[in-house]
Amino acid sequence: MTEIQRYLAEEVAEDLADGIINRREAVRRLGLLGVSGAAATGLLTTFAAGEATAAAPENLAGHGNKPTASETTWAPVARESITFAGPRVPLMAAWAPAAAPRGGVLVIHENRGLTEHIRTVAGRFAASGYSALALDLLSEEGGTGAFPGEAEVAAALGQIPPERFDEDMKAAVTELKRRLRGKKLAAIGFCFGGAMIWRLLAAGEPRLAAAAPFYGPFPEGGDLSGSRAAVLGVYGGLDARVNATRPTAKAALETADLKYELLTFAEADHAFFNDTGARFNPHAATEVWRRTLNWFDNAGHRGN
Repeated sequence: MTEIQRYLAEEVAEDLADGIINRREAVRRLGLLGVSGAAATGLLTTFAAGEATAAAPENLAGHGNKPTASETTWAPVARESITFAGPRVPLMAAWAPAAAPRGGVLVIHENRGLTEHIRTVAGRFAASGYSALALDLLSEEGGTGAFPGEAEVAAALGQIPPERFDEDMKAAVTELKRRLRGKKLAAIGFCFGGAMIWRLLAAGEPRLAAAAPFYGPFPEGGDLSGSRAAVLGVYGGLDARVNATRPTAKAALETADLKYELLTFAEADHAFFNDTGARFNPHAATEVWRRTLNWFDNAGHRGN
């Protein structure tokens, strides 16, 4: 099992442990990922017992979990579906252009693929002055819409060689530069997409001024020395599994001498920014959006 496949399988086990899906659905999803029998039982048992442990967070910012109307409404810019040149086939994406862009943002989706939620995130960036390109990492398979459900999407992502993700994300950065000549570029990803942003930085992508991996595990052996990005790493204090990789991420950032901040919301869980999910924390989501925009604004033009 690859590192990415293991992460996707752990996502299923964590969803069962948190009561988001039932055991029958968890077993089905693990089967799609190639995990069955004793291995599946062992994984589900481990997460049910809460054996995953977290490292102590460096920075704490915790809030309650009651939404207000002002925190959960916004007016995102309309998005359009586009294709652009990729390494092997045309790549699919949602494009949200800002009226007067001060920069561009590459948006990488969760293990559910390019959903309406991710398209909306791109639209929110455009409304905030950053033209955004939300890439579909299943473009070569016909796109997220070619699959019947999120379990099948995750299984398909697990079958793709990780190096292909790196190549496709670099092609998306190239497309952003073509559309936004002379503007600074940033990248953001959520859950699986957060892991992809770490991969993009470790793949030696030098054109990003800033990056914000949201609760994504740091890749084994990741070397960030080829990056120039200022990195805002976002974590949920209750997200024990991903938080276990935070010390490795910090060490890699310091070794590469990158500007960074690792921000932890003590009372938030994995996927707390997704307002369509069971772990949504509106107060933490509102604050992290403000912090992310501020981080991108202050990143300078080093990525150009």
